[in-house]
Amino acid sequence: MRTATTISFLVTMAAPASAHDGHVHSVSLPWTLDLWIVMPLGLSAALFACGSLRFRSRSAESRRAFVQRVATFWTGWLVLAGALVSPLHWLGEQLFTFHMIEHELVMAVSAPLIVLARPSAMLLWGLPKIVRRQTGRALASNATRSAWNCLSNGTVATLLHGAAIWAWHAPILFDATIDSTPLHRLQHLSFFASAVLFWWSVIWKKNRGLAAWHVFLTMLHMSILGALIALAPRVLYGVQTRAAETWGLSPLEDQQVAGLVMWVPAGTIYAIAALTLVALWIRDSGKGGAGGTHIVAP
Repeated sequence: MRTATTISFLVTMAAPASAHDGHVHSVSLPWTLDLWIVMPLGLSAALFACGSLRFRSRSAESRRAFVQRVATFWTGWLVLAGALVSPLHWLGEQLFTFHMIEHELVMAVSAPLIVLARPSAMLLWGLPKIVRRQTGRALASNATRSAWNCLSNGTVATLLHGAAIWAWHAPILFDATIDSTPLHRLQHLSFFASAVLFWWSVIWKKNRGLAAWHVFLTMLHMSILGALIALAPRVLYGVQTRAAETWGLSPLEDQQVAGLVMWVPAGTIYAIAALTLVALWIRDSGKGGAGGTHIVAP
């Protein structure tokens, strides 16, 4: 109860605390204006906004379906931007719990929403005409298709996503990201890229039954990792939890709540996704699995 009350309090009010660079922050919660994060987010937003306007007149899908795709993308984009730029990112440098929330938003919420929107064509149409044609031809080449088909294979994508999750949660590597900004960026990029690859493979590239199995396996190993973190008898992430006492938690309590975030809420999201895929598989059992999306040069 004490831990839950403390976390709820932290969501609505901030107290002075020491950041990972040793400086003391005021009660205001700072936003993260890292150009290596803000520029890709801004560029993707601009490309999608321009591309969706150009693509609409050339799309054969209904207005309702198109609006749903656009709304799904922007929801996923806003979740991603909120996780990486909003005060949640700074809070993640203070408390392991918020860092875990940030990661789960990136991998389990933003990535599947963006994949579900199938934004590749609209992003492509957002480019200038000459660049768009050259990029389209490169994406449609046999080498690119072969590489994509290999990486987006359900088994390969599941293994890559799982490897990224377990490798970056190794205590020595996870703690290193707190004091190294480039390493921290690489961690977030690995999580997001592998998650996009994973969700694309289970939503668009495989039959629903096999896709559900891959999601279930991911849920299982993530839950195991979350349980190992939550039930550990000692502090494993010394650097990540070093500011916990400033926020009213012991380092071990911070680590336990972070593990619970991965174990229960994140596991629930993957379980719901797996059950949804099973339901779709049963409904469409006579129709076969969903095929991949192919990009051609406009």
